[in-house]
Amino acid sequence: MIALVTGASGGIGAAVAKRLTDDGFTVVGLDVDDADVTSSEQVEAFVDRIEDSTGPITALVNTAGILRTGKAVELSDADWAATMAVNTSGVFHVSRAVARRMIPRRAGAIVTVASNASKTARQNMAAYAASKAAATAFTKCLGLELAEFHIRCNVVAPGSTDTPMLTGLWDGSDALLTSVEGSPEAYRVGIPLGRVAQPSDVADAVAFLLSDRAAHITMQDLTVDGGASLGV
Repeated sequence: MIALVTGASGGIGAAVAKRLTDDGFTVVGLDVDDADVTSSEQVEAFVDRIEDSTGPITALVNTAGILRTGKAVELSDADWAATMAVNTSGVFHVSRAVARRMIPRRAGAIVTVASNASKTARQNMAAYAASKAAATAFTKCLGLELAEFHIRCNVVAPGSTDTPMLTGLWDGSDALLTSVEGSPEAYRVGIPLGRVAQPSDVADAVAFLLSDRAAHITMQDLTVDGGASLGV
């Protein structure tokens, strides 16, 4: 079994790579040093290389992502474009390249790691939330189109997770404590389970959706946020 994991060098991506390795996958990481997910040409060439040298990709996990914050009316064109290029177009490019090769084999599973921000409004996160919402919708549509080929496509939507992306969000304050307690002035509730997720929590959800235990699950969005989005 061969799993391709984008953004595998750190954070959630690294945890996913470790978990899948423990589960018996041969894991191939795709980071910017290997191929730029915003370039369809680079992605196609990279996937070709993996299929030729390592073998057929049986699982894909899209975790590569960036976060550019700011009020919607103050976001620069560059920040908006970069966010969409990585978080949305990147998912499209890699998923399309892998799915094209899975279809003749009539087997495979794809998981996109999105965010609970895709369905819960957040201040200063308009670009990120919109990009993750688009990636979520794309993955579900892909799942519908690939169902006849027995290829499953699902989404995992983390909330606050103990990664550099989270700690960089709070400008030096205690990011973990702030995430747990919430921020009423920003209309942001805390985390009912009382802790921030570890990357391994998200990786466990991804591993489940790739496994045979989820053989009849497709086009679903599994939120892993300790209840922060109140089940929405």
